[in-house]
Amino acid sequence: MQPLDRTPQHLTKLAETYLLLKDAVIEQGFEWEIEWQARICFSEVTETDFLRESAWVVLSAGMRETVIRRKFEPISQAFYWWRSASLIADNAEVCRQEASTIFANDRKLKAITTIAERITKKGFPAFKNFVGHHGVDFIQQLPFMGPATSYHLAKNIGLDEVKPDRHLKRTAAATGYSNPRDLCEDIARIVGDRVSVVDVVLWRFATIYPNYLDYFAYESRQQDAEQ
Repeated sequence: MQPLDRTPQHLTKLAETYLLLKDAVIEQGFEWEIEWQARICFSEVTETDFLRESAWVVLSAGMRETVIRRKFEPISQAFYWWRSASLIADNAEVCRQEASTIFANDRKLKAITTIAERITKKGFPAFKNFVGHHGVDFIQQLPFMGPATSYHLAKNIGLDEVKPDRHLKRTAAATGYSNPRDLCEDIARIVGDRVSVVDVVLWRFATIYPNYLDYFAYESRQQDAEQ
């Protein structure tokens, strides 16, 4: 890990690098993803939104995003397009059987119906209130919501969080930060983006460019030039 440098010069360079990465992500066709993350608001999240996003996160755990994206529409159809938790809960076995022909992981499919059952038991307004008050701590009580996936879901339902996945952890370490949250907060403070937007830009860039850490090696390049 590089030593952390929060001098104005370093933070300015960090922000400039982020903006370059953001432009590259947009050029690759992912402006919609940035705009979606900037726009999503927890207060406006519906029961359908929560069911869909929690299912996406559960299915994505340990999987390539491109695989889930290709299968997600027929899976959504198997779960009644996420219309209501009670509809899924009342037909849980039927939903899992139909979805299993598309995605053969019964534990994940069971997790999706279990989340629907828990929402049905509490009622969505009360359930959402718990999420709003307790955030990631409450989300982690749901199946398949671990230390990284819980932040993924929180971010996807409009909470301004950072998912500490391997790409963000590596980027944080390469820039001297002990955790991705502090890195994203520093960038967000300078450029004016939401913390969750900074997260999605850094993550998406890393999925597009395997050598993404090289873009943060400006300190080493500067030292080489001075020598």
